[in-house]
Amino acid sequence: MKVGIKLKSAVCDTEVMVIRGSNVTVECGGVTMAEERPAERKPISPEFAEGTKIGKRYVDAAGTVEVLCVKAGQGSLAIGSTKLQLKDAKPLPSSD
Repeated sequence: MKVGIKLKSAVCDTEVMVIRGSNVTVECGGVTMAEERPAERKPISPEFAEGTKIGKRYVDAAGTVEVLCVKAGQGSLAIGSTKLQLKDAKPLPSSD
């Protein structure tokens, strides 16, 4: 997975851009994402149907993979059977 590539879901409209990557395969809706969308959509897996939100970053628990959602969809992002988590925003420093 190269940094900067755009991956597209095979089950919904979700598209992500890789911000930080490693040698893993990102899935959406239980199906592997690819640089090109297939001609026919595959069925979405019910356990991976929570959806993605545009403009949000998703990360794995170790922080080795980070993707930015550029087009929202119905499928949830995962690596294998482990769902990616929504990245929390960093708190702004307080002004005294």
